[in-house]
Amino acid sequence: MPQLRLALNQIDVCVGDLAGNSDRIVRWTRHSADQGAHLVAFPEMALTGYPVEDLALRPSFVEASRASLAALAGRLADEGLGEVPVVVGYLDRSERAQPRYGQPAGAPQNASAVLHRGEVVLSFAKHHLPNYGVFDEFRYFVPGDTLPVIRVHGIDVALAICEDLWQDGGRVPATRTAGAGLLLSINASPYEVAKDDTRLELVRKRAQEAGCTLAYLAMTGGQDELVFDGDSIVVSEEGEVITRAPQFEEGCVLVDLDLPAAADEAPSGTADDGLEIEHRTISAAPLPAYEAPVHGEQAARLGDDEEIYTALVVGLRAYLVKNGFRTVLLGLSGGIDSALVAAIACDAIGAGNVYAVSMPSRYSSEHSKGDAAEMARRTGLNYRTVPIGPMFDAYMGSLHLTGLAEENLQARLRGTTLMAVSNQEGHLVLATGNKSELACGYSTLYGDAVGGFAPIKDVLKTKVWDLARWRNDAAVERGQVPPIPENSIIKPPSAELRPGQVDTDSLPDYELLDRILDLYVEQDQGREAIIAAGFDADTVVRILRLVDTAEYKRRQYPPGTKITAKGFGKDRRLPITNRWREGG
Repeated sequence: MPQLRLALNQIDVCVGDLAGNSDRIVRWTRHSADQGAHLVAFPEMALTGYPVEDLALRPSFVEASRASLAALAGRLADEGLGEVPVVVGYLDRSERAQPRYGQPAGAPQNASAVLHRGEVVLSFAKHHLPNYGVFDEFRYFVPGDTLPVIRVHGIDVALAICEDLWQDGGRVPATRTAGAGLLLSINASPYEVAKDDTRLELVRKRAQEAGCTLAYLAMTGGQDELVFDGDSIVVSEEGEVITRAPQFEEGCVLVDLDLPAAADEAPSGTADDGLEIEHRTISAAPLPAYEAPVHGEQAARLGDDEEIYTALVVGLRAYLVKNGFRTVLLGLSGGIDSALVAAIACDAIGAGNVYAVSMPSRYSSEHSKGDAAEMARRTGLNYRTVPIGPMFDAYMGSLHLTGLAEENLQARLRGTTLMAVSNQEGHLVLATGNKSELACGYSTLYGDAVGGFAPIKDVLKTKVWDLARWRNDAAVERGQVPPIPENSIIKPPSAELRPGQVDTDSLPDYELLDRILDLYVEQDQGREAIIAAGFDADTVVRILRLVDTAEYKRRQYPPGTKITAKGFGKDRRLPITNRWREGG
């Protein structure tokens, strides 16, 4: 059988950085060529970054993408890399689509091109456009209507983009019709908990449907709230895994494939879903047999908690680096949430770049102050104490606040202190709230909700504890000091805004709360369905009302890394002004 050395480059790019992304593509193409690759691929919209959102509707950006693609093709040839075909994603526009209502202005397309010998030899656009969760591709793009096939060293390779695999029909069955020996799909599919298992089963299923080997190339890194976990996969026609890349690591997956020879006559005509087969021959002659074939390897899988923790580290690091922040600042209370955020920050950018402030009030316990100091000692982060008592007394002398207003004043004084230090010293403030609190509105606007990024905003409270324990266990396994004090993990959580306060004064036990939140927020179950699942009716009504009335707070919360299928924000969009309540 003919052979092909395939290079899948799962790289980290930045939206809008056309020059920097081009440099990265050239660098990894050179690496691939040096390893003897015959076909080199890069992820979906690697040239522009993903997702570009409303930049897709800006004609100047579309034209800049097209110009950068042409320049990239020329540069590859000029630098001696023109003989190897390169598949790269970019932003294009349709030349054929006619303006009409309901179609994005300018007919932009989520596209990919094959670059060879200084030219764009073939381009095509994503056929299936996702319109769920964080994806708004019907808003931004018009679909492609071809099945692109390139012949490389006597092998026909069909090409697809991300959602073309996730939806039934379209390019997958069309690949079988065209008789291709390999289906190559480039992707920028964001990370979600357990998505790696779903992805593997999908790739196996589509390979069997396409009737050929399937290569799934994914992106790594982070973009705003999204994290991309790599995990590129190549499977055989029977669904057997040939190679699988590491999670959350940038790199080149190199594998030698034995693939069926292309038919003498190039495929043509119309395939499934009315897709017109568009074929280009790049090299017709098969390669001689390899002297030392590169066998695919399967990278070790991360455990569930390690996977989530790594996603949070990668997401924070990407946000900081790509937005020019070198240091972060957070309030370190001695509680579990701020302790986990501090650990994530230290792992993301190094403890020397993490600044923490303890801001005790008259209600702060000695053990909380001690736990915060112990966390700083264990990690080596920068630590200081700024008591808020004098500020609190000054405000109370003027305002004479009581009850909740008095409690919230303490939170807002801490928020003001953090923002003042941020302005003075140039650190990015990290909000430390978790998803359970955010769901129920258990946070103070302009208080503990202040910040530029919220690393654990998509992490339920029970998972916060799991991640803290995992991080400590991982440290012990490596012979290191566990970063999080045990007392921060085991003590009852409290905002410490009044004497003897604990979270369960205002919220149900977190184990119960998170189970209900999972049904209501993650699964969109209504009141009756949740009650039918065995939960107390009064508790359900109370929690759902808390969630519904806190929408205005969530809208004002900082961005943060998304790890679930239903993160607050683009995944779950509800009106602030809303009189609908479950059950009337």
